Amino acid sequence: MFNIKPIYGIILLMAFVGCRRPERAKRVPLEVFFRNPVKTSFLISPDGKCISYLQPYNNRLNIYVQDSAGKTCRLTNETDRNIASYFWVDNDKLFYMKDRAGKENVRLYAVDKNTASLMDFMPQGDYKIKILNNYRVIDNQLLIALNIRDSSLFDVYRLDIKTYKLKQAAKNPGNITEWYADEKGKIRLAEASDGVNETLLFRLDETKKFSPVLTNNFKTSIAPIGFCFSDKDRACIYALSNQNRDKTALVQFNCKTGKEERTLFSHKDVDVSEGSYSSKLMKVTYAVYENFKKQRHYLDDSVKAIFQDLEAKLPGSEVRIVSRDSTDRKLIVRTFNDKTPGAYYKYTLNDKNLVKLSDVNPSLPESEMSEMKPVQFTSRDGLIINGYLTLPKSSDGKNLPVVVIPHGGPASRTSWGYNSEVQFLANRGYAVFQINYRGSTGYGKNFWKSGFKSWGTTIQNDITDGVKWLISQDIANPKRIAVYGSGFGGYAALSGLCFQPGLYSCGASYSGITNMFTYIKGIPPYYKPYLQMFYEMVGNPEKDADYFRTYSPVFHTDKINVPVLLAQGAKDPRANVNETNQFVKELKKKGVPITYILKENEGHIFNNQENREEFYRKLEKFLSDNMNK
Repeated sequence: MFNIKPIYGIILLMAFVGCRRPERAKRVPLEVFFRNPVKTSFLISPDGKCISYLQPYNNRLNIYVQDSAGKTCRLTNETDRNIASYFWVDNDKLFYMKDRAGKENVRLYAVDKNTASLMDFMPQGDYKIKILNNYRVIDNQLLIALNIRDSSLFDVYRLDIKTYKLKQAAKNPGNITEWYADEKGKIRLAEASDGVNETLLFRLDETKKFSPVLTNNFKTSIAPIGFCFSDKDRACIYALSNQNRDKTALVQFNCKTGKEERTLFSHKDVDVSEGSYSSKLMKVTYAVYENFKKQRHYLDDSVKAIFQDLEAKLPGSEVRIVSRDSTDRKLIVRTFNDKTPGAYYKYTLNDKNLVKLSDVNPSLPESEMSEMKPVQFTSRDGLIINGYLTLPKSSDGKNLPVVVIPHGGPASRTSWGYNSEVQFLANRGYAVFQINYRGSTGYGKNFWKSGFKSWGTTIQNDITDGVKWLISQDIANPKRIAVYGSGFGGYAALSGLCFQPGLYSCGASYSGITNMFTYIKGIPPYYKPYLQMFYEMVGNPEKDADYFRTYSPVFHTDKINVPVLLAQGAKDPRANVNETNQFVKELKKKGVPITYILKENEGHIFNNQENREEFYRKLEKFLSDNMNK
C-alpha cells in the first residue's frame, strides 16, 4: 500500500541514513526564529535613486528610505500593527497598507519621502482594496478595485496619486469577479461568473462594451497575464490555461476567435504556475513551474543571461528579482534557500555590479538549520503523493519524533524554501513532514479536483497514509507523532485526532476550522459570486448536512483522547471564536488536557511579534510535554 518509488528510496537511503551520526545542532533561541526581520521588502524608486525597506520600530515594521548618498530616514511611525505591504507610486511618494485585526481589508495610506508627511486619503468604511495592473502608475493614475458600493462586488476606480481623487473607471454589472488592464492602463478584459461557469470578456477599448469570448466551468481556467506586442488587432493575450488539458500551460490566446494560437510552454508532470510578463517589452520572458523546487523556462535570452549571472554570483541560493527602476536597469534581488530567509541585493545591469543590502535575519545560523528533502509515496487508492521531509541536524534518520504539518487551503500547496516553523521544530529535534495531499494545486486539474468534498475523507486518508509510510520506513517513532496546522491545516489536525485514534500523541490547531457549517456560512460578501463553487468544492451546508456533521471536529470532541493545543485570534473572521470556545469547553468537560491561547487583538494570524513568540513558546512546551514521555 505504501510503495515508495525507487528514485526516492535511493534519495532517502543516501540522505537520511548515514554511517556516522551527524554533529548535533546547537539550540537556537526561539526569538531568533520568530522575531520581525532586521530588514525586509526592499524596493527601488522609479528613478533608481532611492532604496526603501521595512525595518522594526518599536517592534512594528515601518518604512525606511535610503538615498543615493547613503542617508537614511524613517517615514512611518506605526506602533500598533506591522505595515503589511507598500510600493512606490512616483519618485517622491509611497503608498502602504496596514491590516486591521479581525478585518479582511486593509487601509491604504500615502507617505512623502521628503517630508514624511502622512495622508489617510481613502474613504472611511469597511471595504476591501485590490491593486490592479501590477501596481503600475500610468499618467499619475493607479487602478484599484473597491467593494465600497456593494460589499459583494468590486468596481474599478482610477486613483489620482497627486490629488487623491477617485474616479470610477468601470462599474460592476453584478457578475464580474476579475478585471484586467492593458499596458496603457485601460480595462479591456474581465471575468464574469454565474457561480459555477466563468466567462472571459473582451473589448478593444474602454468606449466599447464587453463581449463574451468563451465560457468554461470554473474547473477550467484561462488566466490572462498580458497583451501581446506584435498584435495589430489588439486581441492577442498571454495566459495560463488548462483548457482541453490536465496541466496548466502558458499559451498565446486570441480574444476575437476564442482560440489558443500556440503553446509557449507546458510541463508533462506539473502546472505552469506563473508567467513573468514585461510591460515594457510586452512579452512573457519566462514561465515558472514547480516540482521539487520552482524552475524557470526562459523565453527571452536577455532575461536568461541576467539570471545566469546572478546565480553564478549567488551560488546555493534561489534568486528572485523583486523590484526594478523605470528603466529596468537597476534591480533589487532577493535570495533564499531552505535553511535561510536569505538577503537582498542591488544589481545594476550596465556593469553587472551586485551589492548586498541586508540579510533578512542575520542572527539565524544557517549551518545549524536542516535540509528540506523531497519525498513521494503511494496512497491507499493508488495516487502518487509528493511532499517534503525535514530531519533534525542531529538525526540519523531513524525512529524520530515527528510533527506532521498539513498545509492550509486546501487549494494550496507546500513549497520548498525557508520556513521558520519547520526549522524551529527541526532545531528542537523533531522531523517535520509536509505533504501535498489531493486537492493541492500545482499537480494538474484532476489532482486538484480529486480533493473536492474530501474534507475528513480521502484528503485525511492521504495524510494518514503518509504518516504510516513514515512508520513503515522506520523514520517515525509511532509513539511520538504530533499533528499541527493552521486554517484548513488546523482542521486536518483536529480531524486526525478525532478519526485516527492512536495515530497521534497530541495535536495543535492555529486558527483552525472546527465546523464546516459555519465556515461556509461565514464566507465574506465579496466571495458570494463564488458560493456555488464553494458548494461544489467543499459542500453545501443544506444538501450535504450529514457529511458536514460527520466530518466537523466540533461534533466529535468525544473521540479525542490526547492533549490538544488551540490558538485563536478573537477577531478572526474565518475561524469562529465562539465555535473554538465551545470546542475548548467540551474538551475540558471530557477531561482532555487542553492548552488554549486566545489573543483579543489578533485576527486570523498573529501579526504582532510578542503574540507570535508567546504562541511558539507554548507550542514548544506542549510538544515537549507530550512527545518526550
